[in-house]
Amino acid sequence: MSFGWFSPVIYILIYTLRPLVLFPASVLSITGGLSFGPLLGTVYTLAGAAGSAAVAFWTARKLGKNIGKGSAGKGKAIQNQLEKKGFFYVLVLRLIPLFNFDLISYAAGISKVRFSAFILATVIGMTPGVFAFTYLGSSFVDGGFGTLIFAGSLFLIIMLVPLFFKDQVRSALGLNKDNDA
Repeated sequence: MSFGWFSPVIYILIYTLRPLVLFPASVLSITGGLSFGPLLGTVYTLAGAAGSAAVAFWTARKLGKNIGKGSAGKGKAIQNQLEKKGFFYVLVLRLIPLFNFDLISYAAGISKVRFSAFILATVIGMTPGVFAFTYLGSSFVDGGFGTLIFAGSLFLIIMLVPLFFKDQVRSALGLNKDNDA
């Protein structure tokens, strides 16, 4: 915050480069809320996370051209689904994260998903989770006990609801245990 108006730029840049150093996105998202509040923290975190997803996508697209060709099992199933229904697939995996955020971005980069579909689905799908993380982070500073309880509850709901739909999402995405072979 000591960088003044340049602080958001530095935050977004650090977040954007995060997948290259494998730093946890959740820590940065909570930091965004602590530093910039729930509204601006969400905006800046979304910008950084979109940049982060783009970096991972393009890194995989440029460096991983031959990686996806020999994949089998679940990796092959994910790649096939990404190529057939890229926007829907990425959107659902961002809303209900079954896999690591960066893994989805790298897999999309290796597959033939159009970048525009990938980035749009990523931004839409990660918005609820980003808001939950930044709101939780801001509640540590801005709110009283009630705000902290509300933020924590919201965070838990957004993080736990996907667990209830995990099997249905796997089935809808063609990732049943039957398809793993």
